[in-house]
Amino acid sequence: MKRYRAVLTGASGGIGREIARVLGPHCDELVLVGRDARRLAESAAAAGPGARTVVADLAQPAGRDAVALPGINLLVNNAGAGAFAWLEGQSDDALERIVRTNVLAPMQLTRRLLPELRRQREAWIVNVGSIMGYLGYPGHAAYCATKFALRGFSEALRRELADSAVRVLHLAPRATRTAMNGAGVCALNAELGVAMDEPALVARELLALLERPARERLLGMPERLFARLNQVLPGLIDRALRGQLSIIRRHASASRRGIE
Repeated sequence: MKRYRAVLTGASGGIGREIARVLGPHCDELVLVGRDARRLAESAAAAGPGARTVVADLAQPAGRDAVALPGINLLVNNAGAGAFAWLEGQSDDALERIVRTNVLAPMQLTRRLLPELRRQREAWIVNVGSIMGYLGYPGHAAYCATKFALRGFSEALRRELADSAVRVLHLAPRATRTAMNGAGVCALNAELGVAMDEPALVARELLALLERPARERLLGMPERLFARLNQVLPGLIDRALRGQLSIIRRHASASRRGIE
């Protein structure tokens, strides 16, 4: 196994904690970044003695400076935000929060840490995206837009760094049982028979991706197939989702009212 000096964002969330747990034993130093000090401390305890926490707002320059790690050879951009709602029902503030968290923060943090990453003999950037970065889904327009953007960022940055020792990897989980996917999403997936993964599975897949690097890894079937079909036969996916639209709208509306 490789040894890492790593920064992990979104470390106080469900997927972040499990990534910290599996990654910690392979790190000489692991910086866990988030906004919730108590939950970060729990993640650090799960990760082991090489972990330390940084409570920071990565949308601010001071927050990005706070996570600078000398000798860093691994950055995992895992922090994410979303909402299950029709676009017309979301506020400008909510849209800005999703874009800032999912797109601007990882781009700005990567730019901040890239000079140190480039100085290493080997280094890795892992951007944790989503199947919804390949497959636009009703009720998640803003989230999908940001995950499409993160996938494009990963692709372009990988090509920019092709003549360097820094590898850019993209991990795309399917629906996962986290706090961000609340009762409305879980109820919708249960009615439609859509599987949801546990955060621990996503963390294991990330570690496997690091050990056997590939440009991207999409998790889950049939979601992986749908994502590929959407690239070549988008009309087929349009028709399938059109048939589910009333069900999706019902759960999104109920979720917004807070009754699920």
